[in-house]
Order: sequence, then structure tokens, then C-alpha cells
Amino acid sequence: MGRSANLPRGLVDRFIARDGRWPDDTGCPMLHVDMDAFYAAVEIRERPELRHKPVIVGGVGNRGVVSSANYIAREFGVRSAMPTAHARRLAPHAVFLPPSFGLYQETSRGVMAIFRDISPLVEPLSLDEAFIDVSGALRRMNATSGTIAALIRTQVQAAYGITCSVGVAPTKFLAKLASGMCKPDGFMVVPKTSILDFLHPLPVSALWGVGKKTAEQLDRVGLETVGAIAATPLPRLRKLLGVALAEHLHALSQGHDDRAVEPESKEKSIGAEETFEVDHFDRTLLKRELLRLAERSASQLRAKGLRSRTVSIKVRFSDFSTITRSRTLQVPTDLTHEVYATTCTLLDDHVPDGAVRLIGVRLEQLVEGDTGEQLMFDAPERGWREAEQAADQARTKFGKTAIGPASLLGTQPRRSGQTKPKPDS
Repeated sequence: MGRSANLPRGLVDRFIARDGRWPDDTGCPMLHVDMDAFYAAVEIRERPELRHKPVIVGGVGNRGVVSSANYIAREFGVRSAMPTAHARRLAPHAVFLPPSFGLYQETSRGVMAIFRDISPLVEPLSLDEAFIDVSGALRRMNATSGTIAALIRTQVQAAYGITCSVGVAPTKFLAKLASGMCKPDGFMVVPKTSILDFLHPLPVSALWGVGKKTAEQLDRVGLETVGAIAATPLPRLRKLLGVALAEHLHALSQGHDDRAVEPESKEKSIGAEETFEVDHFDRTLLKRELLRLAERSASQLRAKGLRSRTVSIKVRFSDFSTITRSRTLQVPTDLTHEVYATTCTLLDDHVPDGAVRLIGVRLEQLVEGDTGEQLMFDAPERGWREAEQAADQARTKFGKTAIGPASLLGTQPRRSGQTKPKPDS
């Protein structure tokens, strides 16, 4: 759905709010709010002198990946998920910055609090975007959906110095599509009575679930627009795409989407990964990096009151081949040393030798951490939890580098600082 920002704007410009006026928002309780180039915007807020320069945030090494680029940088062709080396060739004069995740998380918490002050029905999708169901707020605030959208944009700008784009529509799909098509710093309303007028002229790539290959497949048989999908009999679509995808796309093309906002979305996994600046064969070095990643991931579990049943590792080799290996534990854990021991076993037993460019740790099958502990004859010696909790408290008070495993005090492997990219918005 991040592709909506790249769809042809002229087809739907009449739905954009301008000069305090917008289309009829009756029956449009669904809002999708998306921060504009969030990481870059937060960095520029902290450094106003960068406001008129191309700014690119992400891994700054040769193997880094662009996480965010401001709109000036995008004029040179820079996009999210692009290798940093390519971005440097496109915009050699740009300012390249490593990500400041703590700052982004702090800003995100404040922005989400603004949303929750308006409605308890907030479904965050990431740090910088969320769905909001304002059905109740319409009555409580004696306002319209468009008025609330305008209020959100004003409050976010005033409180945090960044802009956002808002889609207002009857459904989640349409609201998210609209927010992407009015970027940056825009506001679009899809009236309940004009859903098909909005949707049908758009290319099929506007539909959630249509990637490049599916779009090419549909184009070959003359189905180039959403309207063409809507007009195609379901039996023909099923033959072309299979039953599930055909029925899904046909429903969206008619404007049907009955998904509700889900404010209590449980976290499914927690993890971290690093891309090295140079490839590494040394298993001792790789295990030291596994310890660093295990500590980072397990501390997140403890902070959220969760434990993990399954520990997995991800290894990418110099030829870009990638493998993942996992182990399910007898008892869920949130302890760094148990996670680390499991990752080392997985590395030793299941990962062949070779030059490694990326290594990662992921904790899955998460459960609440206060469900009690099952005592076992071979349980690890007690005291680890207390020690790791004390370390968490010290890091909270004095900073992340205040305390940590002694084995991590040595020279660290050169890494790109690569972060998992998200679609530019």
C-alpha cells in the first residue's frame, strides 16, 4: 500500500482538501494518518539548517540501505530500501545521517497520544502511521471526520514540528490509499457516495495485493484499471488469479472492506539484525555479534513483559543466499543468556561455514511474561533474571552503554548500520 504515493494524482485531485474545504465526509469514520518522510523530518526538526537540503537517513556504510529520504532528496530519485551506495551516486551532495531510533520512538509515542486523546480506537501500523476510527469522537466532539483530520494535522505540527498526511474514508483500504495520494502534508476525503468514482480510474496497482507480477499478468489480458477488475465476472478472475486473490481484488474494486480498527494488536515477534561492512568467517566474532543481538532482543522482551517460546537466527552469506534456523524451547524465556546459548547452538549445528554479511536474531511465539515459571530438573541456575533486570534498570537510568557483557567490550566488527527499511511516505 505504500505505492499509493506513486499513483497518478490528476485522477483524484478533486478529492483533496484545499483552503479549508473538502468533499462531503458523511459516513467516513475511518482515518489513516501517515507522517511525511518521518525519520528525515525528525532529523530536520532537530537540525533546522538542513531544511532546504536533501537529507537521507539510513545505513551510512557501503552496504547500508536508505530508511527515509526527505522530498528534496526524492527529486533526485532516492527512495526507501535503496542501497546507500546508489543513493550517493544519485545525490552525492545530500546529507547522509544514521538513524536516531530513540528520537523517533519518543516522537511516535507523542503523536500516538494525540490520536488516542481523540479516539481510543487507534491501530498503529508502525512508528509513523496509524488507523483511527473516529465514530465515537464525531458525537463527543460534535465534529465531522474532516474537521478531526484537520485538527490532528494542526496538533502534530504544533507539538512535534513535523507534518502528516491524512486519508478520510468509509473503509481502512480507502483511507490508506487516500493518505498516500495526497502526500506530502495533504488531506484527502473519499465520500461514501463517490467510492467508485475515486477507485475505478486508478491503475490496478492501487489494489492491495497487486504486485508487479500480478499487475503484468492483468495487463496482458487488458485489465489495467480498478474499474476493469470490477467489471470482470468473478469466474474469469478466478481462472486468471486463483479463487482467493480474485475474490479479494474483486471486493476491493467494489469498495468493500469490512475490517475494523484493532487497537490491541499483539506483538508477534521481536528481533534485531546487523549487516557487516565486510564479510566475516570468524565464528568467534559471529557469536559475539549474536550476544549483542540477543541482549538487545531479550531486553525488549523484558521491557514489554513478554517471553519467547521460539528463538531463530538469520544468516546471509556473501552471495546473498540467506538461511533461517529456529528452535522452540521447553519453557518460554526472556533471559539474554538463554537466548544467546540457543543462537550459538543453532549457528554451530545448522549453519554451514562461509563468509557472512548479515546476521540476525528473532524471538517468536511470544507469551505474557507473568504466567509463572515451570520448574524443571535441568533448569538453569537461578539468579540470571535478577541480574539481567538490574542491568536493565542501570541502562534505563544511565544509558545503554552503562552496563553489558564483558565480552562485548572489545573491538566491534565494522557494520553498515543497516536498518530494516519501510516504504517511503
